[in-house]
Amino acid sequence: MAWTKKHLLDIESLTADEITTVLDTARGFKAVGERAIKKVPALRGKTVVNLFVEPSTRTRISFELAAQRLSADIVNFSAEASSFKKGETLKDTALNLQALNADFIIIRHSASGAPHFLSRVLDAHVINAGDGAHAHPTQALLDCFTIRERKGKIAGLNVTILGDILYSRVARSDIWALTKLGAKVTLCGPSTLVPKTFERMGCRVTHDVDEAIRDADIINLLRIQHERQRKTMFPSIGEYTQLFGLNQKRLAKTKPDALIMHPGPINRGVEIDSEIADSNRSVILEQVTNGLAVRMAVLFLVNGGKVPAETSN
Repeated sequence: MAWTKKHLLDIESLTADEITTVLDTARGFKAVGERAIKKVPALRGKTVVNLFVEPSTRTRISFELAAQRLSADIVNFSAEASSFKKGETLKDTALNLQALNADFIIIRHSASGAPHFLSRVLDAHVINAGDGAHAHPTQALLDCFTIRERKGKIAGLNVTILGDILYSRVARSDIWALTKLGAKVTLCGPSTLVPKTFERMGCRVTHDVDEAIRDADIINLLRIQHERQRKTMFPSIGEYTQLFGLNQKRLAKTKPDALIMHPGPINRGVEIDSEIADSNRSVILEQVTNGLAVRMAVLFLVNGGKVPAETSN
């Protein structure tokens, strides 16, 4: 088993073998989710803290369910109702949680590098659930899992990521994961949101959406982050939809077996038509299901890949 890391902080620092180990382990945990009794005792007696300093619904619930299914005890931490409001630092909050014998800190934070900082000051396992525009490793892993499950492989596939790349931690983590596993990655969107500098990461940049999706095996759509770009990055949402939105006319020009992905939340009628999001070409809900299995695998592996001694027989 090619996994020796105590934390999961990003994809950039993982090898292809380590990524594959997560995907292979997640396959077994997905089977667990299809059983009548969906729990396994792998983290019995362990405490998992969801330290979400930035709002989240899907990722937080997914990690919470993953920990529950591994039989861990779970503490959900909300920044809105915490000492953060009183000026406590991230370090002090995390150290207090560790003093309560937390074994895992799953952190989402608006500051890039926050999980890496905690990994240097805590003894607990730290898992990055999204930090600023830097990384979202479990999203990239579940995307790879979904692609491999549906296509049988990742190496040699054409993957187009379409949308707001500049501010997307998902895009950065996906690029690292997919290129390490041998996919050919194309980025597309407005030039203000997809600068050529991303080509340094080993992918191709184009601003021609029809060309970008024509030969794609996977079209991974990213939402436009209205809170950042509405007034500065392009003239209007309507213009973005007209120039870069995935509609039926554009979809008709793609490969008939091209899959549609989206990390959510979806802005229906902006980056994707509702009919496409709900079609049999879409694997968006499969991504959610697979995310649970992948997060179970991550928790299991950073714990050393062992079940408690009293339950391993």
